[in-house]
Amino acid sequence: MTTIVPIALAHPAFDQVAALFDDYRAHYGQPSTPGLTRSWLHDQIAQHRISVAAAIRADQVCGFITVTITPASLMLGTAWSIRDLYVAPLHRRSGIANALLQHVIRDARAAGAHRVSLQTETDNIPALTLYTDIGFQPVTGLELLNLTLVSIRQDPGDTEGCR
Repeated sequence: MTTIVPIALAHPAFDQVAALFDDYRAHYGQPSTPGLTRSWLHDQIAQHRISVAAAIRADQVCGFITVTITPASLMLGTAWSIRDLYVAPLHRRSGIANALLQHVIRDARAAGAHRVSLQTETDNIPALTLYTDIGFQPVTGLELLNLTLVSIRQDPGDTEGCR
């Protein structure tokens, strides 16, 4: 049986979620950095930037989902955005992703959210099939635009850059 539980910082499964989050990052080509990943995840939860729920089977975290909640100003409500969804390879195709999505949808509906959104790559056919089967629909008439901000690390003793 799979149980979906919210993950707070003090939850006993937090470290397992952080380790799986690092696996998720590695799956998408990022270097594995368990300590840095754990610290980042800890900070995001502590600062209420994301909320996390995990799928647990037999005391093992086998998947997670992260969500942000933002104001939907025109509707005077909120919009929930699923940021990350990952199921460990050994547990895929067993209903865990669906259970995590349904958990978020129920919570968003109970909170009175206007909508739940997510994004994925256009060639991720298994994910697109799951999402559309649940009822998510492609958004038309909008473009996703990004402005990449590159942080330039500066020596704290260097005052030349401060004028």
